[in-house]
Amino acid sequence: MRIVLQRVTGARVLVSGEEVSAINSGILALVAVESGDGEQQARVAAEKLLSLRIFDDDAGKMNLDVRQVGGAVLIVSQFTLAARLEKGRRPSFDRAARPEVAEPLIELLVAKVASRGIEARVGRFGAYMQVELRNDGPATFVLEL
Repeated sequence: MRIVLQRVTGARVLVSGEEVSAINSGILALVAVESGDGEQQARVAAEKLLSLRIFDDDAGKMNLDVRQVGGAVLIVSQFTLAARLEKGRRPSFDRAARPEVAEPLIELLVAKVASRGIEARVGRFGAYMQVELRNDGPATFVLEL
């Protein structure tokens, strides 16, 4: 599982011009489920998203997690993060999990985040989405599980 997470002051997902999901302050997580990923990766990813200290405290140091700042998490499935770019000019997506494997793992990730009392929003799996965000910092991180 590969995740690009961004600390945001707001983010939203649109499909065909219609807003399908949005958060205010928190984390936007772009998630690629890769071949071989299972429930364990989803559980670990949820715990990481909730426990990473990427928000500033009163001294301006990254010491607070999303729970401590009252933030939300917006999870967007993005298989293109699994692309291989080493050869040729066209990305290879052979590392990406099949949709029938990836979608339940994205749903599990969302459920695990929500079960901890955090507002968890999600994009629309398999849809052509437009993602808008206000990156806070900017602060962007890559997590590979």
